[in-house]
Amino acid sequence: MPAKPQLSRPPLERMLKIHDELRRGTLVNCTKLVKSLEVSRKTIVRDIAFMRDRLDLPIEFDPRISAYRYTQPVTSFPTVNVTEGELLSLLVAQRALEQYRGTPFHRQLEVAFEKLAGGLRDRISFTPADELRTVSFKNIGLGKTDLATFNPLSAAVLHHEEVTFRYRKPGTATASVRRVHPYHLANRENLWYLVGFDTERQALRTFALPRITTVERTKVIFERPADFSPETFFANALGVLGGTGDYRVVIHFRSAAAERVREREWHESQELRELPDGGLELEMRLGALEEAEQWILGWGAAAEVVAPAELRVKIKQTVKALARVYASL
Repeated sequence: MPAKPQLSRPPLERMLKIHDELRRGTLVNCTKLVKSLEVSRKTIVRDIAFMRDRLDLPIEFDPRISAYRYTQPVTSFPTVNVTEGELLSLLVAQRALEQYRGTPFHRQLEVAFEKLAGGLRDRISFTPADELRTVSFKNIGLGKTDLATFNPLSAAVLHHEEVTFRYRKPGTATASVRRVHPYHLANRENLWYLVGFDTERQALRTFALPRITTVERTKVIFERPADFSPETFFANALGVLGGTGDYRVVIHFRSAAAERVREREWHESQELRELPDGGLELEMRLGALEEAEQWILGWGAAAEVVAPAELRVKIKQTVKALARVYASL
């Protein structure tokens, strides 16, 4: 029966061992640590660098004795200091996670929270989670994400690997095959989207994950452009759909809706101006108008498009169509 492979100690356990050796003033060098901890020299060097640079431990290499040492007394290994208020914030964040139950990151974040909170319960007191019933989070229309789609796409984004998949555009019954260089995964408006370079169309495209099926990683490696930035890509979008246009969108809100508009930031470029009748003017610079039209219609008669003229005409056409739908009432 073959022998079981020797498992190395976890990183924290190794660093605690190194700390104990340094604190006692024994001879500590890579040769000795490689033998006692049964790991590579590279791992030892990485652990010591982490202790010095990330944990601020006073470690230096003394060439006279060919060993590491503490330059000043260290009584204890650094631990994470979290205040009661900070842990309370973690508990609120845990409650916020409930709205994403079933999405790709929920379980990982839940486990991370449990580790943080569980490891601190013996050090500080905090408000129990059950007392957070006065705090709740609700988003309408949470997107559905299939892990069989999300997982290979996220791996392909990480490793810069070309993918193929079947994609059904809105309003069409059949899906087409796309070959894409995946640049970025984004959660926008409660839905996951893939931003990637469509090799057939030779252009950047945005794909909604619920409309993607049959993802295949091709093992073809691509180089993502150095100038690609998701912040820049979405900068002129109200939600998800950007564009190459440059539209100055101006909307007047009646006083009844003005307060709700003031309470939120709708777009990075927004400018608000008070109107004499108690209303509010909102101005934004957008690259496309489709999402703006849908958003404005959601305000009903409380919002009026002032500019651009083409958006005002489009809203007018939609309102006439709605009037025909409800003409029989």
